Amino acid sequence: MFGYGYGFGLDPTFIFLIPAIILAAYAQSKVTSTFNKYLKVRNSYGHTGFEVARRLLDANGLQDVPVELVGGRLSDHYDPRKRVLRLSQDVYSSNSLASVGVAAHECGHAIQHLEGYAPLIIRNAIAPVASFGSRAAWFFIIGGFIFSWMNLIDIGILLFSAAVAFQVITLPVEFNASSRAVALLEGNGLVPSNEIGPAREVLRAAALTYVAATFTAVIQLVRLLVLRGRRD
Repeated sequence: MFGYGYGFGLDPTFIFLIPAIILAAYAQSKVTSTFNKYLKVRNSYGHTGFEVARRLLDANGLQDVPVELVGGRLSDHYDPRKRVLRLSQDVYSSNSLASVGVAAHECGHAIQHLEGYAPLIIRNAIAPVASFGSRAAWFFIIGGFIFSWMNLIDIGILLFSAAVAFQVITLPVEFNASSRAVALLEGNGLVPSNEIGPAREVLRAAALTYVAATFTAVIQLVRLLVLRGRRD
């Protein structure tokens, strides 16, 4: 970013972001390496990600939720607006330990939606504001610093705060979905007990990326508040 008040170099508060950048890089490396590791390991029962997702959805009264193939890698998600569970090619058709863990995790989100899990409802409610805020905030913030218009900066920080709130509320949603995934796999006998550990490892690695994203967002917000304070 521009070094507000310090030319176009990095301002001293950039040091706040260094730990976040390191954590984010580690988290991305960890999830990729762990996923790739267990993508090569076949689960003992030979279930594909699609089969696991379909069985878990049906077993929890979600027969009307389709399981679709989506492009991209690690792009698996549950869409609460359309009530559709989407799995990437690596997960959809693979019978690996990684695929069953990811498929079960996304089913966890679908069940959260069915049960009205409060953090998920809150996250879905603020998602449009957070999406707009994450895109628009920097236009206000940069414009405010360039033209020394504090009101613009404040609007930008407020918008960015909505994006930070979304990241924070995402943490319990993801952790809960991972806990549900492990319980679903065990409770429905979809993997033997000795393969729960690897599935859990994949889910923990994925969760770390959300922790890193939240930490980065919070640190960035703190940095903006410090920069804003210097303009008073």
